[in-house]
Amino acid sequence: MFTFSGCTTALITPMTANRQIDYEGLHRLIDFQIHEGIDGLLAVGTTGESPTLIWEEHSKVIKKTREYAGTRCFTIAGTGSNSTIEAIEGTHHAKVAGINAVLLVDPYYNGPSSMEIRREYIEPIAKQFSDMQIIPYIIPGRTGTQLFPQDLAALHQQYPNVRCVKEATGDIENMVLTRQLCGKDFEILSGDDDKTYAMMVDPRIEATGAISVVSNVAPRAVTDMIHYTLEGNREAAAVIHHALQPLFSIVTIKTQESTPYGPVACKARNPLAFKTLMNILGMPSGPCRQPLGKMTCAGLDIVLASARKVYETNPQVLEPIANYFGVNLKDRLYNKESLVGLTYA
Repeated sequence: MFTFSGCTTALITPMTANRQIDYEGLHRLIDFQIHEGIDGLLAVGTTGESPTLIWEEHSKVIKKTREYAGTRCFTIAGTGSNSTIEAIEGTHHAKVAGINAVLLVDPYYNGPSSMEIRREYIEPIAKQFSDMQIIPYIIPGRTGTQLFPQDLAALHQQYPNVRCVKEATGDIENMVLTRQLCGKDFEILSGDDDKTYAMMVDPRIEATGAISVVSNVAPRAVTDMIHYTLEGNREAAAVIHHALQPLFSIVTIKTQESTPYGPVACKARNPLAFKTLMNILGMPSGPCRQPLGKMTCAGLDIVLASARKVYETNPQVLEPIANYFGVNLKDRLYNKESLVGLTYA
């Protein structure tokens, strides 16, 4: 039986300077990920800026990801939408492209109930594409709604192709209930890098892997951490988890910024911080699509401090980037020329 255990990278979608998709850069990123032993690749998830890609681009990135990856790892396509019709069309394209599975984020903004998500969204897709694996993606902090464990279990019981979830609720009790209701043959994947290790070692959850943001820059380290945990070598996994902690902390960055009218909270959401870091490190990345923009100076300082800490204390984490992309990480991390244009003035 096909399994999603291990580490899947939620791929960054690289852009050119004028915010067009950089397919050559995408190819290089995919080759890098596979070279570093990644188990799977997710095309056009939230990290891949799915909200700002038109569907033609969406479908092309999915097709190219499958084409570039070939059979070297499994591939997942983000085809979720707040429109079931759109999600069906996207899933059809992913199937034609030869993708192994689709990720269906809970419908955002229009906020259907958990029962509606099950009956009017996941169920029609699972039924129509019975030969594809369907992975619900539960992230209420982004969507404003949630597929609950009870409805997830009902889907799993009725549809053999719904046997995995990307869990990003941050709610341990929700994860525990998912395991209780869905049973041992159901795969729970972490959608929060900083919680992956804890979710895997907790006997009430027993997550089997992650769909990771951090693995965009540290695929070998994140994959090793997960594989060690699956093999029962928690000591080795814990060492890597500790080494990666500074990178886990920058998936979302919160700062307090000054305005002429007083201070205002600023939250740099994924993928802004990691696209910024990849630009600094000399990897294919480019800017985010608007309305995502740039880091603030305070936000960039946090990104730099975290990356420098990893470089100084655990250089093996980022060393594969230097080797594969032919860059000098010390120059990239400490030379101000690498930072030009990455912040608001």
